Amino acid sequence: MDSISQLRALKEQAKQGGGPERVAAHHKRGRLTARERLDLLLDRGSFRELDPFVVHRTQDFGLDKQKFLADSCVTGWGTIEGRLVYVYSQDFTVFGGSLGEVHAAKICKIMDMAMKTGAPVIGLNDSGGARIQEGVVSLGGYSDIFLKNTMASGVVPQISAIMGPSAGGAVYSPALTDFIFMVKDTSYMFVTGPDVVKSVTHEDVSFEELGGASVHASRSGVCHKVAQNESDCLYLLRKLLGYLPQNNMEDPPFVKTTDDPLRMEAALDTLVPDNPNKPYDVRQVIGLIVDSGDFFEIHEEFAQNVVVGFARLGGHSVGIVANQPMVLAGVLDIDASEKAARFVRFCDCFNVPIITFEDVPGFMPGTKQEHGGIIRAGAKLLYAYCEATVPKLTVITRKAYGGAYCVMSSKHIRGDLNLAWPSAEIAVMGPDGAVSIIFRKELSEAADPVARKAELVQEYREKFANPYVAAGRGFIDDVIEPRETRARLINGLEMLENKRDSNPQKKHGNIPL
Repeated sequence: MDSISQLRALKEQAKQGGGPERVAAHHKRGRLTARERLDLLLDRGSFRELDPFVVHRTQDFGLDKQKFLADSCVTGWGTIEGRLVYVYSQDFTVFGGSLGEVHAAKICKIMDMAMKTGAPVIGLNDSGGARIQEGVVSLGGYSDIFLKNTMASGVVPQISAIMGPSAGGAVYSPALTDFIFMVKDTSYMFVTGPDVVKSVTHEDVSFEELGGASVHASRSGVCHKVAQNESDCLYLLRKLLGYLPQNNMEDPPFVKTTDDPLRMEAALDTLVPDNPNKPYDVRQVIGLIVDSGDFFEIHEEFAQNVVVGFARLGGHSVGIVANQPMVLAGVLDIDASEKAARFVRFCDCFNVPIITFEDVPGFMPGTKQEHGGIIRAGAKLLYAYCEATVPKLTVITRKAYGGAYCVMSSKHIRGDLNLAWPSAEIAVMGPDGAVSIIFRKELSEAADPVARKAELVQEYREKFANPYVAAGRGFIDDVIEPRETRARLINGLEMLENKRDSNPQKKHGNIPL
């Protein structure tokens, strides 16, 4: 066999993964192989594999007789919509995708390249965890990856897709990345599996109940997006990257839109109910304002009293944070505060302007919240907004009460453009609570306390539950008609395009974790 034929044969061998039988068994479970996933994720024909001839170096436990080219991870680079990305895809058909020395080294190599060239890293995770036969060497490999994840954080976007199992030490690399996508019914994450849980805590729990996509999307908040199947997951990854820059030194891509930047949206004028206690869906507000109504929501099943995600305004990529009156009246609790704080910090890392739609009655009261650390959680959101130097634009649609007014990108914490609708109510607290405190004595002595309270509430509402006192102080830059919001936000983004702001020189701050 000549040298070129030998080369072709070896490359073909590498593409076989764990061999035809294991690939067939993998397909039988309804799952794609590592390379098939990369074919769907990347632009056609763009993938360039790195280290296809690498094999493990272990001689113990019979592994010297089981060697597969490329080992249990396919690595390299390609493009998504013509933009460079680095990828790794764990191959479950080779030793269950387990991570050993060379597997880890391959991942570290492409992460180093990503840092040097300033391009995102996407990891397709499908692994049974550390390769037990390699002992502490595999643990060292995980640690090497964790360090790379941490050093790359805030420098290049890092996205993880959990395509199958992710257990033990394998969960921490995805947890260190910016976004985690999971596949319904086929992927799961946990530090300790059901058998260990049962032996230690005597809980009888299934894989899905312990660490399935629905659990992590709705309860733990570990998962940012759930896909219906693997193909859907890879499509969503491509879509997310369209909103993001290649690295922290670039601006997000501008995408020209056919949606008129001066479009007036009359439906917004009547969207907020006259009754301040009646809810409305803030997603409707967002949909009527952003380009073509296209909103890529993140963390949609977790802490639903706040909505976060990406959209475009006049072609500019923006991150949106919005209180959701449909859920718990839009109140900020522990989970919502942490969800929004993480999103704000991501946007600030990667130069994505932040649009805040505010309708918040305050922080959630109660012993469960206080004992759970609502003070610390609320401070995280406050810290994130204070620290952010990207353009920050805020629209108060209705309630902005108490400390929550301060936290939600107010003028006082370096909000750049703060607008309010005429329906905005900016005050220390709602009229009912304020009257109960201010006029406590008068109400206790009134002949008809209910009627008198109603009068006082109406007086307070007319005097304070509006945007004009704050606007008179310059805390609100302008009160606008709701229909104008799209045009005003786009104009604000263009005005702030060359914004320069900075924080004091320091190693790093100490966010209240």
